[in-house]
Amino acid sequence: MTELFVAVGAGLISFLSPCVLPLIPGYISYISGSTLNELLDKKRIDIFPIILFTVGFSIVFIAFGATATFIGSLILDNSYELRIVAGSIIIIFSLHIMGVINLKFLNYEKRINTERNSGKFGSILIGMAFGFGWTPCIGPILGSILALASTEQSLNRGILLLFFYSLGLAIPFIISGYLIQKFMVFSKNLKSKMNIISKVGGSLLLATGLLMISNQLQVLGFYLLQHIPILQSIG
Repeated sequence: MTELFVAVGAGLISFLSPCVLPLIPGYISYISGSTLNELLDKKRIDIFPIILFTVGFSIVFIAFGATATFIGSLILDNSYELRIVAGSIIIIFSLHIMGVINLKFLNYEKRINTERNSGKFGSILIGMAFGFGWTPCIGPILGSILALASTEQSLNRGILLLFFYSLGLAIPFIISGYLIQKFMVFSKNLKSKMNIISKVGGSLLLATGLLMISNQLQVLGFYLLQHIPILQSIG
């Protein structure tokens, strides 16, 4: 249960990352086949291609999660070692996000060229391409969730974890596309707070890594289920 909340939060942090948030207008323009000025002049924006775009990158991330869980299940007999390694990876990535250490190989974004106006369902393929392209840039956050997925005992749980991660990234993406005019103002005001967002997001992942290594993550989950019964209907 705790893992799902962490996954949604990680998705939201990914949305707020420097390789996603500042470029949202460009992404929306690319997906819709309209210039930014045309988008700002429109009273209503067709969000169907935007939704399909988020489906595309969600497919990629969920596939990553299924793969991580599958690999983790193969070494389930060494679950203690797997938990320590996964927790350590999350801690290292969290320190990178907070700026404590600098992992240079994570400081870039792979750009993939795709054809514009490839049809509405082509937005899924474009979303998948961007999903792969974003992976190096949002790597510390995505990698942390994949490390978490590798410790899950069932494939369905790993898929669910990355589904919630994708949800945390997709929902604000869709809302931003639908409210593009207001988003422009919002993103401009948020730029000055990027450092704070990175610190908060990194701290969340750091706590997750420490809880995993100390085997307290599930204990926290059971505590939340006991005191907030409605959460039992999720996952």
